[in-house]
Amino acid sequence: MLVVTALFVFDFLAAAWAATQAADPLEVAGVVTGIACVWLAAHNSVWNFPVAIISCGLYLVVFGRVKLYSDAGLQLAFIALSVYGWVEWLRGAATPDAPAAPTLPITHTPRRVALWLSAAGLLYAVGAGFLFSRTDAALPYWDSTTTAISLAAQALLSRRNIENWLLWIGVDVAYVGMYWHRHLYLTSALYAVFLVLATYGYWQWRRELMAAARPPAPTAD
Repeated sequence: MLVVTALFVFDFLAAAWAATQAADPLEVAGVVTGIACVWLAAHNSVWNFPVAIISCGLYLVVFGRVKLYSDAGLQLAFIALSVYGWVEWLRGAATPDAPAAPTLPITHTPRRVALWLSAAGLLYAVGAGFLFSRTDAALPYWDSTTTAISLAAQALLSRRNIENWLLWIGVDVAYVGMYWHRHLYLTSALYAVFLVLATYGYWQWRRELMAAARPPAPTAD
């Protein structure tokens, strides 16, 4: 089993490297900016949003070329949600000495929001999957489902709900396989990196959430 896993990892990295050599420059730029925006988000920098807008604009073109229409449309929604998140994170008591620091606290997702997003995501996945299955779209239901989960995750990121990272972890696993299947090897490797970053982001936010909930240490009189 260990040998099989090692061979798979080797083949994956070899294919990703070969893809890098012949990759579309737009895909390469999308990969670089995509990694940057997730890294910035994990470190609570508000600059993740403008970088995300650039990355999404690049991938709008890339996904359209390979007929992943739901993912292409997703980039437009991501751009809109990034603008919303940018405003939300900056709103409040930003300080001149820490302009990149978010002012919105990290919280858990309210049950009402979770139920609403679940219902909306299911409706989108089934409806968009059915519509795209009538076109030449590749993997219409798979593509629409991952799009629905990604939209929910981005909405929770904009609200600074910690559960956004759990959704990203799950959907990143699915994306690695989907993009590999569509021969977007470099993008598949990107989502493997996203998977690691999302795991780190969850750990980092959970640590900050627990620190915020910890009662302050008593001071000496």
